[in-house]
Amino acid sequence: MSDFTAIEQSREAGFGDYVQLLKPRVMSLVVFTAMVGLVVAPQPVHPYVAFVSILLIALGGGASGALNMWYDADIDRVMRRTMGRPIPSGRVSEGEALGLGLGLSGLSCLMLGLAANWFAAAFLAFTIFFYVVIYTMWLKRLTPQNIVIGGAAGAFPPMIGWAVATGGVSVESILMFALIFMWTPPHFWALALFMKDDYSRAGVPMLTVTHGRAATRRHILVYTVLLVPVAFALAFSSIGGPVTLLAAVILNAMFLRGAWAIRQRDEAEAEADGYRIEKSFFKLSLAYLFAHFGALLVDASLRSFGVGGWGWL
Repeated sequence: MSDFTAIEQSREAGFGDYVQLLKPRVMSLVVFTAMVGLVVAPQPVHPYVAFVSILLIALGGGASGALNMWYDADIDRVMRRTMGRPIPSGRVSEGEALGLGLGLSGLSCLMLGLAANWFAAAFLAFTIFFYVVIYTMWLKRLTPQNIVIGGAAGAFPPMIGWAVATGGVSVESILMFALIFMWTPPHFWALALFMKDDYSRAGVPMLTVTHGRAATRRHILVYTVLLVPVAFALAFSSIGGPVTLLAAVILNAMFLRGAWAIRQRDEAEAEADGYRIEKSFFKLSLAYLFAHFGALLVDASLRSFGVGGWGWL
């Protein structure tokens, strides 16, 4: 163990370590998609209620991250990508992470029920349960389809935002869910292509480990093809519009091109250039989702001026 590592592991946890437990980068996606779901809903929400609701949804997402880190501490210790996290590095104890996760889970769901409605609160509670129990504790270590089924947890936030505004579920909120759900496998499998050794050491049955990288490349292309009609269905829905349609055309063309390039690669070529295309596709996948939901926001803004959507054409 290097002197730097020893110092890093021995120092006391700071505020930033507890923030890291909440997976802030993942939380940013949760916050953004939940906000879009709330804003594009047909029923207006008081700005104060909207702000508090999004904050509570973010806390619920952070609680899920803390509970995930608590349960996955054993495999985080052997993966290069995660060994610097607060628990494996020794800065935060597993008990602290568990306490923080449970506390924030209860607080976020209770307060969301009081601030917005109990349907949205129950939806948030179910999302936390799904991510922690169904995905983290069960699917992640059981099946190579872990990220396919478990990806539903990350797709629920826009539905929760919609539920805050409407108190229910609709075709539009399901389409937002479906976009994230179908996007998740190619997004994570691209990461797995250049992080395969990590998952092998941790004993996580990611598709790259159980079926190999060639099969993973084929799966990325298949799910990308299946993603396209969902994106266009959302564009032509009541919350879509010309901007969302333009985004769907451009982004899906880029995504399909990237998935096809990944499919055509052999391992020797990919390894020789450091998985450059796979890493670029992973970065593109992040921009893909943010841009799609950003386009929904633009169309919603245009509708507020009477020029958005499809009715004005």
